[in-house]
Amino acid sequence: MDLRALALIALATPAGADTLRLATWDSGLSRNGPGLLLHDIARDDPQVLAAARVIAHAAPDAILLTGFDWDLDHRALTAFADLLEAQGHPMPHHHASQPNRGLQTGLDLDGDGRPGRPRDAQGYGDFTGQKGLALLSRLPIAGVTDHTATLWRDLPGNRMPESPHADIQRLSSSAHWDVALTTPDGPLHLLAFAATPPAFEPRNAARNRDEATFWLQNLPDAPFAIIGNLNIDPQDGDGDPATLQALLTVTQDPQPRGAFQPPQTGPNANQNGDPALDTAEYDRAPGNLRLDYILPATALRVTDAGVLWPATDDPLADSVALASHRKLVWVDLDLE
Repeated sequence: MDLRALALIALATPAGADTLRLATWDSGLSRNGPGLLLHDIARDDPQVLAAARVIAHAAPDAILLTGFDWDLDHRALTAFADLLEAQGHPMPHHHASQPNRGLQTGLDLDGDGRPGRPRDAQGYGDFTGQKGLALLSRLPIAGVTDHTATLWRDLPGNRMPESPHADIQRLSSSAHWDVALTTPDGPLHLLAFAATPPAFEPRNAARNRDEATFWLQNLPDAPFAIIGNLNIDPQDGDGDPATLQALLTVTQDPQPRGAFQPPQTGPNANQNGDPALDTAEYDRAPGNLRLDYILPATALRVTDAGVLWPATDDPLADSVALASHRKLVWVDLDLE
């Protein structure tokens, strides 16, 4: 390792730290048109400030933000990183390549006779980059392998329905990245993605499964953690729990828990899962769900984990509620 990389690690890792905190969160940093997120960051929009406060409070060494609007020059991501630094939590290393969301194919993918609409894009989106991914890190990024352009049909054992557009339809509804972080113990690969919800139309269930199990055939020969929005609850909702179980053949589930759970009434009344594991809050059926995950490889040592869902009287509760209906998930790994 060169001296520059060692110096960057020394700056990024607090003296004496023996853990690495990973986090993932759909922080609500998406808007209805291109450039609007950057505009809101620049004007200190309350929701943007709330998201920054939550991340600074969690103090991750690396965080994958799902649902973050992408732009060609990374202006929104750079501005948000500056905001995090102003909040006292600098994360100087970033990655955000173009996602499939809103990336138009020029074809009528959904067969409604009107090409150029959100469902005709490689991944659902009103504009290119809407609700993409963004990774911010205190540690240097050694490299990124971007699988986002992989065709769905090229995944062995895929469940893609028959389609006249199989020669152009990509697997990722958003993106698939293998991001290698430089840590004092060597590289740690974050296998990052955000799967489509297994709902709304039949093909989405197949795509959700294939997006998740893609990683089983693309594991790095190095320590790794699968991270992001799986959109699968192990007991409730429309996801296939077998997909999660397949990932758990090569990973471990730290089962992060929140400090607070809303009353299990109304849309939550008929749920089967442990509410402390939920990461998404819904006021409609099927109720709150566990959708966001960090699944470290089985060889890694987990020391702690949690869902940032504070009680209503906690000083952070207002910021958590204002930022997003999703909750930040974090996992601590032993670096020694």
